Amino acid sequence: MKRFAIFIFVLAIANAANDPELLKARDHQDRAALEKILNDRRAAASKQPNDPASQYRLALAASYYAEVATELRDKGATKSLAQTGIDAAERAVTLKPDSAEHQRILGTLCGQIISGNSLSAIKYGKCALEAVNKAIELDPNSSVNYVSHGVGNYYLPPAFGGGIDLAIKDFRKAIDLDPKNADAWLWLGIALRRANQPEEARKAIAKSLELNPDRLWAKQQLEKTPGS
Repeated sequence: MKRFAIFIFVLAIANAANDPELLKARDHQDRAALEKILNDRRAAASKQPNDPASQYRLALAASYYAEVATELRDKGATKSLAQTGIDAAERAVTLKPDSAEHQRILGTLCGQIISGNSLSAIKYGKCALEAVNKAIELDPNSSVNYVSHGVGNYYLPPAFGGGIDLAIKDFRKAIDLDPKNADAWLWLGIALRRANQPEEARKAIAKSLELNPDRLWAKQQLEKTPGS
């Protein structure tokens, strides 16, 4: 379990052009900014409980915030934030089940709650992969869908249908679909490091930083990855 926790880092991907404020807060691990965004979106979602877009935006903010909490090893916050996001994402999926992005964020959040407590795989493992599988079915050419699928495989033990080899395959597929996906390169590097391929891991993480030099977590991961 300790090795599993070393690499706690959970993904919540959004298009930077669509949500630059949220992306900036995540990249800089700015918890104060993330808290404000989350509270604003929680209030908006409360006023519009039947609006799938409002529920999705709340889920996305919770996922980004949970991602940073995991990076900072705050398991309690990760669990609470992921649950907030799951509740909103489930509403978004119920209101608009044919949205690949709604399905993806639900699966991502289920993976996030597992990352904070691997015993949660029993309850949330099925959601983590099935929701993203549905997202891929709805949009098979989406790079971010394969990154989220890879995250699920990364955290789920083989006994639950996951595993590091499957995760690496997903991240490479995501890069094939979008070579400029910085998160895909970062996750590939983290997975390769866990697979005892440090040189290839450093190359992948360095590529991620080249694409997104503002990502503090990527800088930290490069520093902790052994060189040649």
